[in-house]
Amino acid sequence: MKKRLLNILARDASLSINSLATRLNCSEDAVRLLMNELIADRQIIGYKAILPENNSDDTVEALIEVKIAPRREGGFDTPAKRIARFPEVTDLSLVSGSCDLLVMVKGSSLHEVAAFVAEKLATTDGVISTATTFQLKKYKVSGRLLEDSETAERLIVCP
Repeated sequence: MKKRLLNILARDASLSINSLATRLNCSEDAVRLLMNELIADRQIIGYKAILPENNSDDTVEALIEVKIAPRREGGFDTPAKRIARFPEVTDLSLVSGSCDLLVMVKGSSLHEVAAFVAEKLATTDGVISTATTFQLKKYKVSGRLLEDSETAERLIVCP
């Protein structure tokens, strides 16, 4: 039942306890108990509203690729935990490929994000290099299309 509840909430976290109980064919008390357990186990960490671009605030978002020199004690975790504490950082992942960490940052301007990278991120112990990419427009967030265009366009096939 946990997995079913998590899948339902991942699609629509705004459902009421009553609706969830109906979908899961159980009591509202059972759903409340299960949700409290999932929250305590940090399997549910929060709920997020996905806003279309025209409703978003005037923040600037950037994806920053970070190369790290792993430490003997703590490996990538020590610098990653340090970076995660910066309030400008909204998301942080250890990744494979050309960089070690992928950092999502929000700021009020390009200048503010650039200052964060130069003054805080690049000077963090263990950081070797950074590469910043600014987000210009979002088309899909958390599996949801932001524009209401449901028509699928087919490519013309030439012989």
